[in-house]
Amino acid sequence: MAIADDGLLPAEASEPEPEAARQDLGLTRRSNPEARMPLMEHLRELRNRLVKAAAALTVGSVIGWVVYPWVWNFVKAPYCRAQVKTLAVAAVHSAGSLGPHCQLYFSGVFDPLFLRLQISIAAGAIISSPVWLYQLWAFIAPGLYRRERRWAYFFVGAAIPLFAVGATIAYFAMTRGLQWLLHLTPADTTALIFINTYLSYAAAMLLIFGLAFEIPLVIVLLNMAGVLTHARFRKWRRLIIFLVFAFAAIFTPSPDPLSMLLLAVPCVVLVEAAEVFVWANDRRRAKAGSLEFPGMTHDEVTRYGLEDPLGEQAGATK
Repeated sequence: MAIADDGLLPAEASEPEPEAARQDLGLTRRSNPEARMPLMEHLRELRNRLVKAAAALTVGSVIGWVVYPWVWNFVKAPYCRAQVKTLAVAAVHSAGSLGPHCQLYFSGVFDPLFLRLQISIAAGAIISSPVWLYQLWAFIAPGLYRRERRWAYFFVGAAIPLFAVGATIAYFAMTRGLQWLLHLTPADTTALIFINTYLSYAAAMLLIFGLAFEIPLVIVLLNMAGVLTHARFRKWRRLIIFLVFAFAAIFTPSPDPLSMLLLAVPCVVLVEAAEVFVWANDRRRAKAGSLEFPGMTHDEVTRYGLEDPLGEQAGATK
């Protein structure tokens, strides 16, 4: 099978760059500008990336197993803070009958082992995230165009910090939510909080707050894709802000306004910052051409009659 000339200069041909390094860096090859490769090569590449990511996750999980006591104390801290406040209120009514402090319960013999495995794997995924994220990117990048790579850099570089900020706020807001939920326990009953229930509640809170902080990023991406303009955003601003507050009121378990504001106010600030970006990006696009018809100037839009609805054009011809 003949191999096509790759067009390299003599100096470049004398010192060829290794193919694996070129794929890792996502460099464009002159001989293969679309980064095409056979299906089996794709599968081998995927296998190698998965093996490296699994090895990194295994090492991270081992580290998570070692540091499990500190991680578990960090995870249960919001529940313990809520228990301290709840017990302090209960002490006023029934001193001496408080029972054990900051207790979570297992429902099975193997649950302590499963809990340690679960916490260790979660901690390992966080510790090894730079490695497996790089492996994922190194597998996808060779098939992307330069503009698509810039979009990916922007999305990942903004999504991870925003999610982390939302999860951090959720970590401190969980105490007030747990305090209110535990306060609903009747005086003649005892709430046995199982560990699985508490972990599900904590994961849901972290996920809800983290995803809520991604709303401004979605707005920016819709604008960059040409779907959402500043004129439309300005028309829907009040509805968007109302929906943000409604979302915060529904998904924060505590009915007090402070917990709702902890989620709603930062989201509204980020939405307004996204509006500023949308406004600036639309102004930049308007200088280059029409927003409704990218790539065409205003004179071209007027010349072809695209700025008038079809019904008005038909009426004018009659």
